[in-house]
Amino acid sequence: MNLFDILGPVMVGPSSSHTAGAVRIGWMTQKLLGEQPVEAKILMYGSFAATGKGHGTDRGLVAGFEIARKMGLSYSFGIANLTSAHPNSVVLEVKGKSGRTLEVQACSLGGGRIMINRLDGLDVNCSCEIPTLIVHNLDQPGHVAEVTSMLAHKSVNIANMSLYRDKRGGSAVMVVEMDQPLPKESLEWLEHLEGIVKVTYINVTEGEEDDVL
Repeated sequence: MNLFDILGPVMVGPSSSHTAGAVRIGWMTQKLLGEQPVEAKILMYGSFAATGKGHGTDRGLVAGFEIARKMGLSYSFGIANLTSAHPNSVVLEVKGKSGRTLEVQACSLGGGRIMINRLDGLDVNCSCEIPTLIVHNLDQPGHVAEVTSMLAHKSVNIANMSLYRDKRGGSAVMVVEMDQPLPKESLEWLEHLEGIVKVTYINVTEGEEDDVL
């Protein structure tokens, strides 16, 4: 199946949430993993689980991993056990070629728009519709200031910023949506800061995505 069998003037199924949104969730998950996925466990919830197969949701999610599928991606489907989630939700548990793993919970909002709700158990709630910087870091003082100071130095305006952590002193995630693209050298600088675990940058507005691990 080609990506454009799902996205196009005439989309598979009666609902864009079950087709275009599903493709985008799969594609975004691959970008967030930051490398070629080799295994994917796809757990659907709500409307996705009830009517997804007939609407092409399963094919859409796999089509989002288009390149990985051609390289022999192993995948399976199941039902997600969620509480109070959006009815068009899915949990993807993926493993990359290096052994890196990622768990993404996302939902389709209609018209091809999606929301990433959780990353590895942490709430994030971002759409990634504009340049978005996602920083995984240790919950320590100074990291927010380092990121915001760097953005100011590069004349990048923050459109929205959210902070999440699992516990005090534990794992934290910074989600920064920006009005301007971020220079590649800034990503490389962030990557080498002490206490920074992973930096992911997604810029779909210009068709460019950069993942810095």
